[in-house]
Order: sequence, then C-alpha cells, then structure tokens
Amino acid sequence: MLTDTELEKSLTGYRDFLAARKTVVIATKDETGEPFQSIAPFVVHDGALYVYVSEVADHYRYLRDADTARVMIHGDESTAANIFGVERASFVCDVEQQPEDGNEDVFEKFGESTNPKMVQLLRGLDFHLFRLTPRDGRYVVGFGKAFEVSFDGSRFEHVVIDKKPGAAQGA
Repeated sequence: MLTDTELEKSLTGYRDFLAARKTVVIATKDETGEPFQSIAPFVVHDGALYVYVSEVADHYRYLRDADTARVMIHGDESTAANIFGVERASFVCDVEQQPEDGNEDVFEKFGESTNPKMVQLLRGLDFHLFRLTPRDGRYVVGFGKAFEVSFDGSRFEHVVIDKKPGAAQGA
C-alpha cells in the first residue's frame, strides 16, 4: 500500500503525464466487428479528449459509427526504466461527433499544440471533430504502480493485487 505522500506524488505525476501528451491511440471496431486501432492528435477541453480526423482515415468511419471507443495515452518507451512498465493511461470513452461551429475553444487548443495555420487549413478540408468523454480508467506508471482513475484524477486508487502463491520464492 502506498502512503498518502506517495499517492499524492503519483497523482501529480498522472496529471503531468496527461498534460504532456499530444497523441492518443484509439481502438474501435470495423464494419465486421474486427478490432481496429489508430493514432491521432488530441486536445483536452471540458473534461474530454477531442480528435480531428479526415474522412480518408479509416478511424473516421469507425468513430462516426461508434458509441464507445477505448483510448490509450502512452509515454515514451525509450525512456522507460523497464519496458513492461511503460507509463500509460487507458479509458473507455463515449464517442460523439461534434459540429465545428461553437467549438472555437477546441480549435484554438489544437492551434496551440500544433500550428494555428495548419488547423485553419484542415478546417477547410474533410476533417471532422469528435468528443471522446472518458469513463473511469487505469493509469500504469511501473511495476506495483497501477491506479484506477477518473480522467480528471478525482478518483485515484492504487490497485493492489495479491501475488501468486510461491511467486515471492521464485517458484
């Protein structure tokens, strides 16, 4: 079990981790129910992730037709102390396509995280805005450091799992 200080430090790390990420892996299903995953830039606004995707991309159709998707935000594996403990957060999200009108704050955030001129150019093309509203998820930051979380961190509980019998003895 973690101390309150360790838990608070982990929560700060979680929030810093999310704030530093710019892309999200999105898992949906194709027309036949087969799993499909893709990656897209995202911004956070009003407690949700927003992605802006082209009709040319397969994930556009799958997001358009989905009620839910699973997302994973992951850290840099090249800096991970152990590849099995790469920092990551995953969530099941409710998916809603959003109109461009009325979402200027979202597009401003995309401009800040990428390039305002590029975002303006994309707005004249076949791109569509999706809101992915996270439900509770899981944040992993290493061995023995997994947490059941809400996206905003208001729920942040250390996951403790009993070891297999004999695991401590190397059996």
